[in-house]
This record gives sequence, structure tokens and C-alpha cells, in this order.
Amino acid sequence: MDTSVKTNEELCDVYCVHDEIVAPLKQSVHEEDIAGMALMFKALSDPTRVKIAFLLSQGQELCVCDIAELLDSSIATTSHHLRQLKSAHIAKSRKEGKNVFYSLQDHHIHTLMTMTLEHQKEKSGHDR
Repeated sequence: MDTSVKTNEELCDVYCVHDEIVAPLKQSVHEEDIAGMALMFKALSDPTRVKIAFLLSQGQELCVCDIAELLDSSIATTSHHLRQLKSAHIAKSRKEGKNVFYSLQDHHIHTLMTMTLEHQKEKSGHDR
């Protein structure tokens, strides 16, 4: 069974562009911004990295060792995920003595994590 077949409910019956809506939207789209957003979502497409970002969104810095323990993962694997989050500007780090501590890059990422979780809870009907 081909599930890619589109029904009439998914397509316009006639091609009619609403210029008063489309023209301002064309001005608001900057390809470099879209590409940056796609990279951020790509970094968050892995459940382990989402879990790390969620843990960091709980408001405190976490050491790499703490994150590895929370993930039940190795330091090497945890560090790999943290590097990806850092390169996507989702997390930041600071070294203190022999430890490296991570936190979210800024309040925007915290908001993204909070709103995504709220959306998921609403969608799944879970009120945890």
C-alpha cells in the first residue's frame, strides 16, 4: 500500500498565491538563519543530546562526570555529545581545576527545552 499518495484534502484545488501574505514572509526569511536553525535542530535530533539539554535546563551546571552518570554512559560518549551541543551553540563549558562544567548557552535554549517538553506533555496526555 502506497502511503505517499496525497488526498484532495492535502492539496489546493487551484494555484492561487496570496501576495499580501507571501510578500512580507519572503522578506523575513534569511537563508543563513534558517541554516543555523537547521543545525541546532540537527544537534537536538538525537535523544541523548536532548536528554543532556533537558538536564542542563534544570538550572545548574553539570560536570561531564555527573552527566555521564545521569546518562549511564562513558565519559568518552558523553564528551562526544557535549562537543556536538557546544558546536551547535546549545551548551557552553568552563573548566574549573580538573573538571569541566556545562550549562545551556542562554535563556533561549532553556525556553526551547521548556516549551518543547510542555508541547510533548500536552500531546501525549502526560502530566508529570
